Amino acid sequence: MELRTLLFEQSGEHNTDATLTIALERAQALGIRQIVVASSHGGTARKAQAAFGPHGIRVIAVSICHSWEEKGWTMDGRTKAELTQLGVVVHTGIHALGDGVGSAFSAKFGGRSPAEIVRETLYRFSQGMKVAVECLLMAADAGLLDMSQEVIAIAGTGSGADTAIVCKPAYPRTFLELEIREILAKPRVP
Repeated sequence: MELRTLLFEQSGEHNTDATLTIALERAQALGIRQIVVASSHGGTARKAQAAFGPHGIRVIAVSICHSWEEKGWTMDGRTKAELTQLGVVVHTGIHALGDGVGSAFSAKFGGRSPAEIVRETLYRFSQGMKVAVECLLMAADAGLLDMSQEVIAIAGTGSGADTAIVCKPAYPRTFLELEIREILAKPRVP
């Protein structure tokens, strides 16, 4: 098999359109009907819905949990309602790869939980890789994915999208069953 993968010279939002394009091409080629996209403020989710929605591909936007509200990283209610009206399924939940109870103990006493080790390992690929896997796990745990079907997970560095992967999904509790089958796009330098 020959697969086209985009490697971006620089990470960031300016790669969003190219990332969505290659993800749509691969979704159509593989018959994938579900996309998970990281979206803190709705911009990437809107673009994903515009790209995938007309093709009957379900877009699930995963936003950061409210414990990050003071940083300005959470999606407001108005944006969630707008995305829902556009046909996007929006899920906000606790990070699957950290920032939960285990992180509180790591911060106070040192050491790392297994979730934090997985998170740091995925960061070696790129921030988008970590976020894409995390959002996929969060969407699965919320019951939003058809677990018998492949999914494309899309995320980025900071804002926008620069990473896209094709996966066999898993839940956080069945993480060892997760398969990253294809890397469609990522920044060359994490």
